[in-house]
Amino acid sequence: MSLSERLNEDMKQAMKSQDKFKLSVIRMVRAAIKNIEIDQRKTLDDNEVLDVLNREIKQRKDSLQEFEKAGRADLADNIKAELAILTEYMPQQLTEEEVKAIVQQTIQEVGASSKADMGKVMSALMPKVKGRADGKLVNRLVQQILS
Repeated sequence: MSLSERLNEDMKQAMKSQDKFKLSVIRMVRAAIKNIEIDQRKTLDDNEVLDVLNREIKQRKDSLQEFEKAGRADLADNIKAELAILTEYMPQQLTEEEVKAIVQQTIQEVGASSKADMGKVMSALMPKVKGRADGKLVNRLVQQILS
């Protein structure tokens, strides 16, 4: 079952169980996906849907930081609940050790030896960990290993 189909099924289930919060989060994601499909005039595949989900999760994390800084626990709790629903659709996240192993393997593959080669490493590495690891973590590990 594709991610889009899974979102549709979960939306129907949320309607049947009258889970208004989950329903609103799923509708928001589906609307974002539909907007991109309309702009690009094509149906998105699973990788492109993952990109949309990643973007939505990143926006929520940024908002969460701002709400916590401002002391708005009510809004922060709401965002945390949205994040919990959105992360259900993401692939299993890699541990830091797994990411580190992939980073080291990629560095050897591209023959990187200094921070000047970081762009080469990142361009080869990101497709391998797409949707399964945070970009900030990957960037930090590459910098650690190359320095």
